[in-house]
Amino acid sequence: MKRRLDAGEAVYLVDVRNPDENAFCRLSESLLIPLPELPGRVDEVEPPEGALVVVYCHHGVRSLSGAAILARAGQEAVASLSGGIDAWSRLIDPGVPRY
Repeated sequence: MKRRLDAGEAVYLVDVRNPDENAFCRLSESLLIPLPELPGRVDEVEPPEGALVVVYCHHGVRSLSGAAILARAGQEAVASLSGGIDAWSRLIDPGVPRY
């Protein structure tokens, strides 16, 4: 994802964590839809044309389910952020608080 962002490619972030987790830390310009709510709210995921939809959570488990839900709903180009926001903080941006 970092490579895509650095290259200026369109990335649309969907955070499937809980609101309290999102309030503590988040990746900028991400859409929060907690995983249990995602099946009923898939129509809110509206990426720009050609954007990669990246679903993320704390460690990457919930995001795999979220990506599968979006793919089944017909969303194209969906990925899960491997290692979640925790790995992003450790490996890419230490300014993102860890919990």
